[in-house]
Amino acid sequence: MRLPVPGPRDVLSALERGGDQVEALLGAVPRALALLDDAERLLVRASAAIERVREVTEAANVVVVRAAASWTTQASRWSRHPPGRRARAVLLRLQPTLETLADTTHPDEVKALVRLVDHLPELTARVEGDVIPVLTTLGTVAPDMHDLLTVARELNDMLAKIPGMGASSAASTRRRARTSPRRR
Repeated sequence: MRLPVPGPRDVLSALERGGDQVEALLGAVPRALALLDDAERLLVRASAAIERVREVTEAANVVVVRAAASWTTQASRWSRHPPGRRARAVLLRLQPTLETLADTTHPDEVKALVRLVDHLPELTARVEGDVIPVLTTLGTVAPDMHDLLTVARELNDMLAKIPGMGASSAASTRRRARTSPRRR
């Protein structure tokens, strides 16, 4: 099967018909570059937020485990040796601190803390099951974004070389693309 080869008239005819589309495409390249930059910044911020959630969850798990161990240890001691004179002395020393804590802690804060502790197992499971797998894929997104940016720049350069498009409009588009703030 023989493929027709376009001649110079065919190229000129296509340029006359598609001039508006090419101009629109040239105008879209800087916007596409800006969107890519915004997406990269968003990925960095999302990664940082997810990492912070993971750190907070781990720290909360450590506190819960320590509190449970402390409570178990203390309950075991009290079952063998009920609190006596020493415990009363400690409680008397702690009384001003406990009164201040009771006066400054709102019941809603206590309820919120209880709800948080109740939700820790589910929160941990969701972070491990949903958030961490997303974090592992974020490393593969950045190279794809850079490849897309490279292709957009090459397309811009190719469009600038089309006769009749005007080197000044293509040069100004490239200049805008180079001067737009990007994260590397």
